[in-house]
Amino acid sequence: MERRRDFLKCAAVLGARTVFSSPFPKLQVQAQPGTPAEVNERAYWLAVLERLAKPVLENLARGELKKRMPVESANPDRRKYTHLEALGRLLAGIAPWLAAGGLNESEAKQQQRFVSWAQASLDAATDPKSADFMNFHDGSQPLVDAAFLAQGILRAPQILWFGLDMRVRKQLIAALRSSRVIPTPDKNNWVLFAAMIEAALQTMGENTVEERLEAPVRRMLRWYVGDGAYGDGEFFHFDYYNSFVIHPMLLDVLAVVKQKDRELEGAYAMELQRARRYADILERLIAPDGTFPSMGRSTTYRFGAFHALAQVSLMRELPEHLKPEQVRCGMSAVIFKMIGAPGTFDDGGWLTIGFCGHQPSLAESYISTGSLYLCATALLPLGLSPSDAFWSAPAMPWTSQRIWSGQALPADHALVEPSATRERSS
Repeated sequence: MERRRDFLKCAAVLGARTVFSSPFPKLQVQAQPGTPAEVNERAYWLAVLERLAKPVLENLARGELKKRMPVESANPDRRKYTHLEALGRLLAGIAPWLAAGGLNESEAKQQQRFVSWAQASLDAATDPKSADFMNFHDGSQPLVDAAFLAQGILRAPQILWFGLDMRVRKQLIAALRSSRVIPTPDKNNWVLFAAMIEAALQTMGENTVEERLEAPVRRMLRWYVGDGAYGDGEFFHFDYYNSFVIHPMLLDVLAVVKQKDRELEGAYAMELQRARRYADILERLIAPDGTFPSMGRSTTYRFGAFHALAQVSLMRELPEHLKPEQVRCGMSAVIFKMIGAPGTFDDGGWLTIGFCGHQPSLAESYISTGSLYLCATALLPLGLSPSDAFWSAPAMPWTSQRIWSGQALPADHALVEPSATRERSS
């Protein structure tokens, strides 16, 4: 049974201007901040999913994505990569929901529509005769987004693999395998992309290349710097790549390879502990008003910065002191504020470059329209049933709200691992 809850009380200080700029007027939120307003948060997240995913998947399913999708970028070379970026990153985020159960009739109908589009999109993207056939091997960037696509498949194999006919499966394998011509960089988080692709191919019953699977994972584990964070290579970077890529891909790849190599079961358990700590830190970064720091590169991925927190929530592996309902409320406030910022979408409904609205000056040279759909990874908890505590438990303030309102909370502590444990990871 769905519950309706006091969203603005949970979000605390979402101002009237932000409320009225929301692209979802049917939610009927009230204008005065802090006053009761009944908003079903799952329905709101689903409306966000609809707004993000429909332009990409509906057009791709029709074979019209390249025709319809604008390409905003300071670098014209990005046009040959941007469409795979949009598909891979979007599916990495919405895949668990495509396979979710326990839905009411309305949500189930919405889900089936997107399942149909997603399966048709995989066909169009991997069929060499399609107008939307995508680039999986020319340049280095396709390695990244073939990996996100592989991650999406692993997150909902019953829909995005077993749900495909044999012809499309063969196309998909050929597309992923074609990315092997791209060398695996060994100096930063890119080591994980080849591993993610190989993990998916292993699940598909294909032979894998060890130098592109276990070896990159072991290299990444050696770059751990402590307290739940990895260096992006030998050095730590103060950005969100531990969430955009590192923890989510380590967890998903290790979940596959430990089935083949029992020695990596310990590495998976250790990485899960680290990911839980990093998720805890991410939740603490959500300010009482639903903002969070913009820092480091790729901030135009917006709330994709909470990918790792969303994944740990989906796995039901949050730290014991961190309640799923407070994570839901904190993330809802973030998403509400960023989606409602004027200029976030263009007139055609496509994401624009920015962090809070349209801010093209924030884009690095590798950013284009398709890149921005990494924000969909924050929607992973939609893969949980509506009856799960993440969605059904009453609203609860998140950590910064509780601290800044004077509540008594336990002190925060770093994750300290025995040196022997860290040595085993390398």
